[in-house]
Amino acid sequence: MSNNTKTITVEQVGSPIRRPVEQRATLVGLGLNKIGRQSTLEDTPAVRGMIQKVRHLVRVVEA
Repeated sequence: MSNNTKTITVEQVGSPIRRPVEQRATLVGLGLNKIGRQSTLEDTPAVRGMIQKVRHLVRVVEA
């Protein structure tokens, strides 16, 4: 990531147990796999869409 790109930090707050495989895969794609884990990613439309798909399992951390 270059210095001028915006980033977004997400934290996993919900368990993927009893969730569809697609939602589990989305969490892994976001770099999350355990409750409380945080991941900082580029703020792109693709990442925003992934967050939207699992919005009930993650929260956006304010920097």
